[in-house]
Amino acid sequence: MLRAMTTAASGMKAQQTNIDTISNNLANVNTTGYKKSHAEFQDLLYESVVPTGRADGDAAPTRVEIGHGVKMVATNKNFSQGLIKQTSNPLDLMVEGDGFFQIRLPDGTIGYTRDGNFKMDAERNLVTSSGYLLEPPIQIPVDATDVSIARDGTVSVLLAGDTATVNDVGKLELARFPNSGGLMARGGNVFLESAASGQPQLGEPGLDGLGEIASGFLEMSNVETVEELVSMIAAQRAYELNARTINAADEMMSTVNTLKR
Repeated sequence: MLRAMTTAASGMKAQQTNIDTISNNLANVNTTGYKKSHAEFQDLLYESVVPTGRADGDAAPTRVEIGHGVKMVATNKNFSQGLIKQTSNPLDLMVEGDGFFQIRLPDGTIGYTRDGNFKMDAERNLVTSSGYLLEPPIQIPVDATDVSIARDGTVSVLLAGDTATVNDVGKLELARFPNSGGLMARGGNVFLESAASGQPQLGEPGLDGLGEIASGFLEMSNVETVEELVSMIAAQRAYELNARTINAADEMMSTVNTLKR
C-alpha cells in the first residue's frame, strides 16, 4: 500500500508538470513566433515479483511485474507554422517554411528566432524588440524614404530625391537545424544551439529547403486554445484520480492498523 502511495504521488507530480506546460502555452497564445510545448512521460522501473523461470527449467508463459509510477522525460517544442497576421509594416517579417532569423545577443553569441517583429535602433540598424542586432547586420540609410524586403531576403531602399533607383543595402540570411526540437529555449522568443540540435545550416531564403521571407506579415503563436483546454481538463482528471488512489491506499492502511486478534 505504501508502494501505491508513492506510485500515485509520481503520477500527481507528472500531471502537475503537464499543467505547468499547458499553462505556459496558454499564457503565450498571442506571443509572436511562440512554439507550443508538450510534456512527454515514461513509466518507471518494474519490480519482478514472480520471475519467468521455473524450478523445472522451463520458462513460465507469464510473469508478475509491478511498476513504480511515471516520470517526465521531455518537454518538446512543436515547430509547426503559426497563424499569420498582416501588419503592412515592411519591417515585420515572417518565414514561410523552415528557418530561423539570426540575432546577436549581448554576450556575442548567436541566437535564433521566428519572431520577425524588427525595428530600427538609433543607428538605424535592424533590431528585435529587445534591441538585439539582426545577423548579418543591416543598416537603413538616414535619407531612405521607402524600405522593401524581397522574398529572397534582399533589403532595398529608395533614397530621398531619387525615386527611380533602387539601392540594395543588405540581404537576410536564415538558419536551419538538423533537429530543431533540440534547440534550447532561452526566453524572449530566442533559441540557442545545442548538441542535440546540431550545427546551424545557413543559406539564402527560398533555397536549400529554407523558407521564403514575407514582408508585412508576422507569424503568431501556434498554440491551439481549444486543444490546450482539452489537454488541461484531461491532466486535471488524471491528477484527481491519482489523489483518489492515495486516499484509497490510506484507508486500506488504516483498516490494517485497526485489526485486532
